[in-house]
Amino acid sequence: PSCSSNLLVRIHGRLGWKLSPAEVQRDVTARPPCGQPLVCPPLRRGCVFPPGSCQGNSVERKIYIPLNKTAPCVRLLNATHQIGCQSSISGDTGVIHVVEKEEDLNWVLADGPHPPYMILLDGNLFNRRVMLQLKGTSRVSGLAVAIAKPSPPQGFSPGLKCPNDGFGVYSKDYGPQFAHCNKTVWNPVGSGLSYEDFDFPIFLLEDANETQVIKQCYQDHNIPRDGSGPEYPLCAMQLFSHMHAVTSTVTCMRRSSLQSTFSINPEVVCDPLLDYNVWSTLQPINSSGKVDAEKEVVIVATRIDSHSFFWNIAPGAESAVSSFVTHLAAAEALHKASDVHLLQRNIMFTFFQGETFDYIGSSRMVYDMEKDKFPLRLDNIHSFVELNQVALRNDSILWMHTDPVSRMNESVEVQVRKLLDILSNSSVGANVTLQEAGYSQPLPPSSFQRFLRARHIPGVVLTDHRTAFQNRYYQSMYDTPENIRMQYPEGLSPEETLEYVTDTAKSLAEVATVVARALYRLAGGANNTSAIQADPKTVSRMLYGFLIKMNNSWFQSIIKPDIKGILGDVPQHYVAVSSPVNTTYLVQYVLANLTGMVVNLTKEECLNPEKTPSSEKELYEYAWVQGSLEPNSTARVPYCVRSTVRLSKALSPAFELRQWGSTEYSTWTESRWKEIRARIFLVASKELEVTQAIVASLEWLFEI
Repeated sequence: PSCSSNLLVRIHGRLGWKLSPAEVQRDVTARPPCGQPLVCPPLRRGCVFPPGSCQGNSVERKIYIPLNKTAPCVRLLNATHQIGCQSSISGDTGVIHVVEKEEDLNWVLADGPHPPYMILLDGNLFNRRVMLQLKGTSRVSGLAVAIAKPSPPQGFSPGLKCPNDGFGVYSKDYGPQFAHCNKTVWNPVGSGLSYEDFDFPIFLLEDANETQVIKQCYQDHNIPRDGSGPEYPLCAMQLFSHMHAVTSTVTCMRRSSLQSTFSINPEVVCDPLLDYNVWSTLQPINSSGKVDAEKEVVIVATRIDSHSFFWNIAPGAESAVSSFVTHLAAAEALHKASDVHLLQRNIMFTFFQGETFDYIGSSRMVYDMEKDKFPLRLDNIHSFVELNQVALRNDSILWMHTDPVSRMNESVEVQVRKLLDILSNSSVGANVTLQEAGYSQPLPPSSFQRFLRARHIPGVVLTDHRTAFQNRYYQSMYDTPENIRMQYPEGLSPEETLEYVTDTAKSLAEVATVVARALYRLAGGANNTSAIQADPKTVSRMLYGFLIKMNNSWFQSIIKPDIKGILGDVPQHYVAVSSPVNTTYLVQYVLANLTGMVVNLTKEECLNPEKTPSSEKELYEYAWVQGSLEPNSTARVPYCVRSTVRLSKALSPAFELRQWGSTEYSTWTESRWKEIRARIFLVASKELEVTQAIVASLEWLFEI
């Protein structure tokens, strides 16, 4: 049997393709025999065959054009709220209207005759004012947001003005004058958009070509003519992002718990945000034992996660990557010092995961230390140095923030003063100027605050801002390499880009050098520190890998063969619910590479160090990594790395304690969903639009 010419004309016509009779005939005669692949004409979605004929591809592929490069807004929940977005259970559909200026909203909100509308929204209009207008109407069924290029010059942060409010150290009982950002609004650009609840789907269009396809479809079919509405057929969009969890973490965890107790096939509707913290020590310690009470440890810390309005879109260049890359570079510089094994105090390098969501990682480590579930106790901590946002310094100034409340204790004040002096002295001769933020200035949002909640520990948080963030794109999709002024010459190959030392890398290496020298002094080092120097080339490689392309030759060479699949393309740093995420793995193996030692063990010995008496397995971790490619070959030269790098849980204690309504610990969960997808199509009439909605519902029912 052959294709029906009339049917082909109807389908091609619905999709906006203008075919001559000869072209239709070519479509018909080009159809291969049954059992062979169907090759469709260029730029056309497919042929349709009448019932009973051999099907070349599915009906869906012939009617719909899928949008493959999108990111959804999903639902997150905490103890009291649900935030984010979702579609109806069978997806939401609407006629597309392009909104590139605010006046275009009038058609959607009042004038247009074909509601509900799916809006293709220019990224510069994706703000709180516009979104709250759309939230309050039934004439909108969903949004597709096009990324603004260049980034919005006025800034864009869908995060809160006071990040992690209520979960830091300041409260009605501790520094009430600083609680709720009363003294300093840290993120004045923050709109809180990520913390709103939308009852329609919102997707980010990541591919400019797909955005153009939608605009072309709109221009061909949907543009109003002479002030009146366009006629059918109309270009429409359908978005699927139905979420299973509702109301709050308390509700969804209770429901999941009941299901697990009483159902043979339990349906879990939400999962806690969780991952692992990465940590290591300058001098090895017994990971299964306890550090002696008299042993002192200096903690240097940073966060490794970020967030944005859209799921798994979290570049975090300034909010996370600049600081943890600087931290890694400082760790490498310190390990190269010749006398580190003689230092009076140990140094612990700590990378916290989930900090964006009310300090998941740091609160868990403090909890474990208090419960004797970690090798260190809080009593072992001598001092605390945290690297926060550090890439956007003005006049090379790095600000030192301390806690004015704990400094009212005389002994703490003496130790903090000494800490500040050591940091300031370590910057002499470097292109970094350290200044105190001021005694009356509170700490910015930081992991250190969770430690202060448990104990008065002398500490400092280093940032590029004295008061409000320099980062105008905090927790947004625009916190990209461009935001921290990373620039490369044109025409470089990926390998050349990996090795190219940017000005940003040089600047962060200078910060890492100052931090490493200060840590050496804090640990009791007395020798000259001029030899302690961070490597700008290492910083360049890390910035490229964590911000531009994870799947690069250096990252490939330093990870285990069995996890090479983590090396995706564009890096994202969202904490997620499955662990470890790519960022955690890579921080772990980069830290091992920079601070560990290559040891002469076979693969068998490296994978089973407990069988080698001299391995000191309780003090070290061993990893058999891929190694670099041999010259002119596809074969690699693997080797064994010994390091002190370990992982520890970054799961909020609220879930261990089953206190899902906790106000002490983070309670963030992520809803589960069945499918996330987006597609466009032509609808021939209002009646057919309704029919297609019914078909979509039936399609969903048959799939479950």
